[in-house]
Amino acid sequence: MTFVRPELREAISRFRDAIIGVGVSLLGIYWALNSFGFMAILGTSLAVAGALLVFAGIQRGRFRTGSDGVGVVDVDEGQVTYFGPLGGGSVVIENLLKVEYDSTARPVAQWILHDPVNGPLRIPTNAQGADALFDVFASLSGMQTERMLAALKTRRRKQVVIWQAKRRALH
Repeated sequence: MTFVRPELREAISRFRDAIIGVGVSLLGIYWALNSFGFMAILGTSLAVAGALLVFAGIQRGRFRTGSDGVGVVDVDEGQVTYFGPLGGGSVVIENLLKVEYDSTARPVAQWILHDPVNGPLRIPTNAQGADALFDVFASLSGMQTERMLAALKTRRRKQVVIWQAKRRALH
């Protein structure tokens, strides 16, 4: 028997990084205000680090859409791999040409990662481990995180280019 409603449990899980950041900030503020010398400096540093964790945690929480979908995403050594029941594949992160968000896909929205060698890889947003894609996308040069998060939030059904590589010089 559980005493926490499923909706609350899901929200806590989704924004867990931000909640931890609030705790770290509060501890840092307490130490900064009630200590002297090294502990006060450590508390101030901890409060700042906690605030940064809150900011990053809110962004990650907005990115997470669940992990109850089909398939598994694995990010390892510069490569994104998706194992699905009807397909899958892998793309090399540094070779990505374009990242799209397709809210028209059924039954759930998908990320489309375009790799010139392996072709496009479609990953459901709620696949297990899909939240690891946040770090992949954040590492792309020129990625606008707010644009990506806005695309996830919109109710309009469309396919949106989230990021596109700058043209590479031909040798």
